[in-house]
Amino acid sequence: MRMLPLLALAGCLLAGSRPAIAEATKAPPQKTGAAIKTETFARGLVHPWGMAFLPDGRLLVTERPGRLRLIGRDGRLSPPLKGVPPVVASGQGGLLDVALSPDFASSSLIFLSYSEPRGQGSNGTSVARARLAGGGEAPRLDDVTVIFRQEPATTGGMHFGSRLAFARDGTLFVTLGERFQRDKAQDVGNHYGKVVRIRPDGAVPPDNPFINKAGARPEVWSYGHRNPQSAAIHPGTGKLWTVEHGARGGDEINIPQAGRNYGWPVITYGRDYSYLKIGEGTAKAGMEQPVYYWDPSIAPSGMAFYTGSLVPEWTGNLFVGALAGQAVHRLVLKGEQIVGEERLLGHLGERIRDVRNGPDGALWLLTDSPEGRVLRVLPER
Repeated sequence: MRMLPLLALAGCLLAGSRPAIAEATKAPPQKTGAAIKTETFARGLVHPWGMAFLPDGRLLVTERPGRLRLIGRDGRLSPPLKGVPPVVASGQGGLLDVALSPDFASSSLIFLSYSEPRGQGSNGTSVARARLAGGGEAPRLDDVTVIFRQEPATTGGMHFGSRLAFARDGTLFVTLGERFQRDKAQDVGNHYGKVVRIRPDGAVPPDNPFINKAGARPEVWSYGHRNPQSAAIHPGTGKLWTVEHGARGGDEINIPQAGRNYGWPVITYGRDYSYLKIGEGTAKAGMEQPVYYWDPSIAPSGMAFYTGSLVPEWTGNLFVGALAGQAVHRLVLKGEQIVGEERLLGHLGERIRDVRNGPDGALWLLTDSPEGRVLRVLPER
């Protein structure tokens, strides 16, 4: 947990207002020493949302309208794969993240998060497991099984969360938005505004924090989240890191710990869309402070710890995509503190939806638009 400066924290508690940005949220600006460039690897995607590299270098990419594509090493898109479960492609909903099973090389299993139709106009974030079959000629999904459903179902098309991240122990973290029903994020009896932790078959790990608490959902790992659309496992510590959307401000980076409350909507560093105050202030006993936050909002989606070697000074840095901010934010870490920030690629004018490490050592991005692209970021040579 990051501790706010003492005077700033006192101001929060006494006045209920956020501390000065310079004191609490802004790390010193950084400048990449090496010249970088972007290359378009693939194009022709409609609102691509998530991607995952296969061991052979091919790439799975989801399209929010409900299509899953396999992109060859030459950048060519496959036809939409058959077997994708039905989705509600409305608002922010649709086919969202994709992740490979840790044993994909032997099992061929993949996992998809999506907004699932639940009947009578309702929907909810769900996770399905499937087997990637058909080889390179006619890839398809077989043995599709829903392993998790966000409960209860609701109507509307907002705040699905939906990032997937496998922990080192083989359990699966799923981030879940509060479906624009903010107060439910504080209730562990539902899945709204939560990070959940399940096994690959959907079973609940016996060491989950609320497994023996009456009235609580046993899948819940942490709560008090708004709409976390970014998740990654730290390559050194193995801890889960998440980034979630604030309202007009208050986008947060967190390191969710078992059973902890991350505050939404009781505490936040952002204002509502009406510019009115949200909740009680920026700090409260029993609620966690973010590692970092942005105010105003950058609308973060997609994150990766850079483990490549093409840009050596980036190794170990955290990269976060920005939708409204139309950029990639490079964050320099010292342990679990953010000590520097650089805004990259703003000149592209693109909403950055996902950020991944590529097997070639480059940083790979998805642009969220009706003419979405897969981009590689690499040194200018």
